[in-house]
Amino acid sequence: MTALTATVPSPARQHGLAANLRNIASIAWRSLVQIKHNPMELLDLSVQPVMFLLLFTFMFGGQMSGSPQEYLQYALAGLIVQNSVFTALNTAVGLHSDVAKGVYDRFRSLPIARPVPLIGRILADMVKQVWAVALMLVLGLIIGFDLNGGIGGALASLALLLVFTLAMAWLNVLLGLVAGSEEKVMMFGFTIAMPLSFTSSAFVRTDTLPSALQFWAEKINPVTAIADSVRGLLDGTPVGHSVIVTLVWAAGLVVVFFPLAMRAYRAKLS
Repeated sequence: MTALTATVPSPARQHGLAANLRNIASIAWRSLVQIKHNPMELLDLSVQPVMFLLLFTFMFGGQMSGSPQEYLQYALAGLIVQNSVFTALNTAVGLHSDVAKGVYDRFRSLPIARPVPLIGRILADMVKQVWAVALMLVLGLIIGFDLNGGIGGALASLALLLVFTLAMAWLNVLLGLVAGSEEKVMMFGFTIAMPLSFTSSAFVRTDTLPSALQFWAEKINPVTAIADSVRGLLDGTPVGHSVIVTLVWAAGLVVVFFPLAMRAYRAKLS
């Protein structure tokens, strides 16, 4: 007896800019709406930046600058940048978790372009970045920060920060795809983010550092460039070449890690 098997053709994948944008928005919304069912995620995005801002301002402000008010004026930009760098690790952790749970296998069966789920997740994480930055800036204003750069400076600093963290997202995508477990994702992520944050101008003036560390902070560490840029834009002071350096670093991160991340992504889903 011959068994007859029917083959059902896979639905054609949707192409075109409009279709891809709709699908990206749907995936991003999926990531954001999860907060409704897991309020602890929003709490995590809110508590950590608030805690760091209050601790650094009122515990270290007097020692570092003579008064919490004066140190807040310097350190708020660094705290915002540090929080953004650490928050960007959520892309790596969330991507690794979704891949391990088979979520991306289900996405692969849908008639959408392969990169759509990845771009949707990154877009959702950018929205979370906006929330955290806005929260820290509002709290900073409440406890005495002077926004001398005005609303324009705040928006410009947010835009620059999003460009930088978007570039960093491709490093985090690669990390989330190649690390063997969520614990390793966090371990490798913190190993990168922690030294970059604390060996920069985020919290201390670089001219107070030992010569070798000062050279690293001023000439090599990209966090110094983005921290100085955000600080200048918020304070309404000249940013010099730090914005250009930030954009060059962002372009370099994309050039190096975007192809590596996409190669790892295709290999993981093949």
